[in-house]
Amino acid sequence: MASVLGTSSKAILASRLLSSPTSKPSAPSLTLTPGQSNGKKFYGGIGIHGKRGRSQFHVAVTNVATDVSSVEQAQKLAAKESQRPVYPFPAIVGQDEMKLCLLLNVIDPKIGGVMIMGDRGTGKSTTVRSLVDLLPEIKVVAGDPYNSDPEDPESMGTEVRESTMKGEKLPVVLAKINMVDLPLGATEDRVCGTIDIEKALTEGVKAFEPGLLAKANRGILYVDEVNLLDDHLVDVLLDSAASGWNTVEREGISISHPARFILIGSGNPEEGELRPQLLDRFGMHAQVGTVRDAELRVKIVEERARFDRNPKEFRESYKAEQEKLQQQITSARSSLPSVQIDHDFKVKISKVCSELNVDGLRGDIVTNRAAKALAALKGRDKVSSEDIATVIPNCLRHRLRKDPLESIDSGLLVIEKFYEVFG
Repeated sequence: MASVLGTSSKAILASRLLSSPTSKPSAPSLTLTPGQSNGKKFYGGIGIHGKRGRSQFHVAVTNVATDVSSVEQAQKLAAKESQRPVYPFPAIVGQDEMKLCLLLNVIDPKIGGVMIMGDRGTGKSTTVRSLVDLLPEIKVVAGDPYNSDPEDPESMGTEVRESTMKGEKLPVVLAKINMVDLPLGATEDRVCGTIDIEKALTEGVKAFEPGLLAKANRGILYVDEVNLLDDHLVDVLLDSAASGWNTVEREGISISHPARFILIGSGNPEEGELRPQLLDRFGMHAQVGTVRDAELRVKIVEERARFDRNPKEFRESYKAEQEKLQQQITSARSSLPSVQIDHDFKVKISKVCSELNVDGLRGDIVTNRAAKALAALKGRDKVSSEDIATVIPNCLRHRLRKDPLESIDSGLLVIEKFYEVFG
């Protein structure tokens, strides 16, 4: 080992690192997984594994005369093949309201997420998880655990921002938007991050081990059965969703990192209501009902049976539709900044919110954003009244004050007020 590391020839070093057998525990192995995890040190996005206590290995990746990009592609392909097969998004039958809300949030993450409430077995979690294949790629700083945006200081971790201010050139890679599942049994340490115990014991240093909020930065945080989430975790989510930053104060560590994510929650209203403070943090609200049409129910059963029988073949049959939808989303994201909404429409949206006694201004902001995202999805550069009529129930339904004696659905109240104001 010492002879390998002491060799002055960089070509020999590179070839031995790449060809060293992984069966020996003491031999370093090369991985192209960005980020930081236990037992790994990263240099320029490449991790060197070795036993603790040994001298640190300093490798200049730019000097290695190896085609790393082809290795990266092979690694990504292998990782994709090993993942659980996901039900294709275009194969979801019905539930158009839920699908539209999810697509609009992918096009404009600043809408603020979506809350999906509905009956058991209506495909809520299946639809959310099928969104993974449609998520576009974004620019991130290589090896950064917070998925820092190289061009936006507000989405940068502290170390990346300091390096940028010094004028250092950071390696940038394209990575797919993350979808992070927050299980109901997760601990606060796992969600927020905590002290790295292994580093503390082996190296005697205080180091921060990022949690799920760090991983979800610039991505999607999905909470299934969100109405059953523990109150202390709800408080953490509220704090991060409000500020866009996660602050950890524990065991002598004080650290803040960006935590801007699309919050997606799903649940069954029979199992309990959601706290109003958390409900207001969701930009949109989708109601899902059980499909009543017998023909559609048969189609859903048959499609599910096909998927269970041969997931790979089933996904291949929807590949063309999937790619078309991906291109549509990418095009909508790029054209979104140029979409305009008339001042008259903005005034009428605010009038609807005011007459419905909606608390705060989130309803106004989200309705404007969602209408623009829908216009971009349809390939237009101007918002129409039909766009507003489509999205306004989902943006305001969950913000109305609850009246226990009211029998009319809150979405219908919004629609009635919309037509009254818009004529």
